[in-house]
Amino acid sequence: MKVIIAAGGTAGHINPGLAIAQHIKTKHPDAEIMFVGRKSGMEYGLVTKAGYSFAHMEVTGFQRRLNLNNIKRNLITVKNLMTASAKAKKIIKDFGPDLVIGTGGYVCGPIVLQAAKMGIKTAIHEQNAFPGVTNKLLSKSVDYVFIATEKAAKYMAHPEKCILCGNPVREEVQAVDVAESRRRLGVEGKTVLLSFGGSLGAMAVNNAMKNLVVHNRDRKDVVHYHVVGRYDEGEFEAFLKENNIEQSENLQVFEYLYDIPKYMAAADIIISRCGALTIAEIACIGKASILIPSPNVAENHQFHNGKVLSDIGAAILIEEKDLNKESITEAFDALYSDKTRTEQMGQTAKTVWRADCLDIIYSNLFSE
Repeated sequence: MKVIIAAGGTAGHINPGLAIAQHIKTKHPDAEIMFVGRKSGMEYGLVTKAGYSFAHMEVTGFQRRLNLNNIKRNLITVKNLMTASAKAKKIIKDFGPDLVIGTGGYVCGPIVLQAAKMGIKTAIHEQNAFPGVTNKLLSKSVDYVFIATEKAAKYMAHPEKCILCGNPVREEVQAVDVAESRRRLGVEGKTVLLSFGGSLGAMAVNNAMKNLVVHNRDRKDVVHYHVVGRYDEGEFEAFLKENNIEQSENLQVFEYLYDIPKYMAAADIIISRCGALTIAEIACIGKASILIPSPNVAENHQFHNGKVLSDIGAAILIEEKDLNKESITEAFDALYSDKTRTEQMGQTAKTVWRADCLDIIYSNLFSE
């Protein structure tokens, strides 16, 4: 059996692909799985680190805000699109897949569409309630459309194709052990905070964490792990230096965490954006969270993702327009000072986790 998985852009698209790949390999150890994506994107590092083969295909999106740099990027995008179909066809012919799955990102378009034209079984997975443009277009041609929420179906070309399954979470996230993670990190008896703004980073989240780092600088019982993201370019560490704050066992800053499941398991509190996969992982592990939805997304879908947890009392939701020193420190202190509430929020978060997601995807794709 041979499977191509197309995924790119952010970890929110790539990790669902990796989760599906892991599940297929569990059922079919001899399956050959190849990912397709941009070599300059973060998918290359994540996929090859996981041990899967990788085919490079350069596909980018158009920039709506026009300036000299974006005009250049749009010209590159046009060039890539002109060759995308031929490249996709070659990749597919060379590998000879029985199944092609798209989990998000521009690269899914040409690969999945070409596979459908060639009569190969195809599927897409949409993580958000409001589908991206690529998946809405692909839903016309693919055999299976897996969706995380019921709302997504009404935006697809053929709602009758849609199969509700939730969001796939990697096996290493599902299997992580809280006590062992805390022991390995040496944080027993401490309040552990993990914060991140997504795989690329988010300036608003980084700035809020600067305030929180200063707020907690004298609390020796608080351990803070913060992931700044690729776009930070050393700004956070420069802030620490300017304020005479040194990294230590109580504060550690990372650009990216490949073994983030260990840190999520060890955490008492998670502060993050509201990407669909992040919400699924928080629910899977069962953690209290402070969620800061990005306002720069289609249909404000991160706000709706976050409300899944905040509406049942499993998270504190702070919109970016309300994010400041007072709101973030008050939210943290409310959880830091009430461990019973924090633990209960984590247990409540677990109630929205779809543990059968990967089984639903697998049983549909391999039922014949």
